[in-house]
Amino acid sequence: MRKILVIGSGKSTSYLIKYLLDKSIEEDLHVIVGDIKIYNAKKLIGDHKNAQAIMLDVFDKTSRLNAIKNADIVVSMLPARFHIDVAKDCIACNKNMVTASYISEDMQNLDKIAREKGLVFMNEIGVDPGIDHMSAMQVIDRIREKGGKMILFESFTGGLVAPESDNNLWNYKFTWNPRNVVLAGQGGAAKFLQEDTYKYIPYSRLFRRTEFLDIEGYGRFEAYANRDSLNYQSAYGLDYVKTLYRGTMRRVGFGRAWNIFVQLGMTEDSYTIDDSENMSYRDFVNAFLPYSPTDSVELKLRHALKIDQDDIVWDKLLELNLFSSKKMVELKKASPAQILQKILQDSWTLEENDKDMIVMYHKFGYELNGKNHQIDSTMVVKGDDQTYTAMAKTVGLPVAIATLAILNKKITTPGVQIPITKEVYEPILKELEDYGIVFTEKEVSYLGYNPLNL
Repeated sequence: MRKILVIGSGKSTSYLIKYLLDKSIEEDLHVIVGDIKIYNAKKLIGDHKNAQAIMLDVFDKTSRLNAIKNADIVVSMLPARFHIDVAKDCIACNKNMVTASYISEDMQNLDKIAREKGLVFMNEIGVDPGIDHMSAMQVIDRIREKGGKMILFESFTGGLVAPESDNNLWNYKFTWNPRNVVLAGQGGAAKFLQEDTYKYIPYSRLFRRTEFLDIEGYGRFEAYANRDSLNYQSAYGLDYVKTLYRGTMRRVGFGRAWNIFVQLGMTEDSYTIDDSENMSYRDFVNAFLPYSPTDSVELKLRHALKIDQDDIVWDKLLELNLFSSKKMVELKKASPAQILQKILQDSWTLEENDKDMIVMYHKFGYELNGKNHQIDSTMVVKGDDQTYTAMAKTVGLPVAIATLAILNKKITTPGVQIPITKEVYEPILKELEDYGIVFTEKEVSYLGYNPLNL
């Protein structure tokens, strides 16, 4: 049997493993799931005869290398920073590799040797990055094939709570790594291109500079700019486009409320707070406010950030129990971001019957035969439950389909790459439709870019 090694059995792996097991008989597959928490791996494979769970500590080079040697292809579902050690072992063992994560500089440095060895190292094959790449390139290539010239591309993705499970004032719950949500947007100014002009939004202003989007059947959303919208300009062949913007979607009002945490300094991860384990949530908030012998923590915060008592933002803060003197941080030497994450997880963790939702929205502006045109393309996917989430579905299925395609030699171009060629995206997008991951396109009047929004 052909052996597929999946390293990591976290929240995004449920559909990945299910897909491979469902295909295991007809494709002669043996799926090995390795994780230091072997219970997670065993839970996902159940008693399937073509599956095996193994204890795998990625920091143990010997066991990691042995597991990789024993596989025909390797899928790394580890946190992004751990992919590189797996990748180097794959190079040493002449194994193809698939990940859903962004290509790091270290990973890119393996491109030359991967090409020389004829190895496929497919990265960014999840949802964002992943489905966004493939769905965008499919339309962009189609526009070019009929003689069109791209002049505008905007792309937005949001991991959100489904409407039927949306029961808090923030209209948000964690559907992926909470730490990444808390730290989103940090590390430099957001950069994008608007009507041939480079634009920059510093982190301190990021969540107050939003664009509004409407998706039929799901209402209005807002989007804030990703860190660098120009990362894929050359890869997509958009070197001469006038407008290029990539953003993250939330429900309207999220950004204004989140900005409170940014202004207070609660999203900082560069230092730790002394005696944090003995702090209440109220103490934590008070640590960022000036001293007053008479004013309450609530009054000081409202005064410092000019929040009226009847402002919905104030209600959102109250909903998180931020001012509780009974709820304790219980994290030793924690950074503000780590403490904020704990507070938010109290309120934003999916309940047993909650469903999540992935929303993606592309805008394509192009010139054809002297006229400007625009295509809007949208995708909405809902999860089934806490295990088979929309996030797991849209991350795991593209990874699984690509893995099998590489194993079957349907994807053969070697090197460190992302899924932007027809060889990769056409069959994967077509198969994803069988699982309800479908884009709806419509031609709209070309409006260009609205500078009033940004």
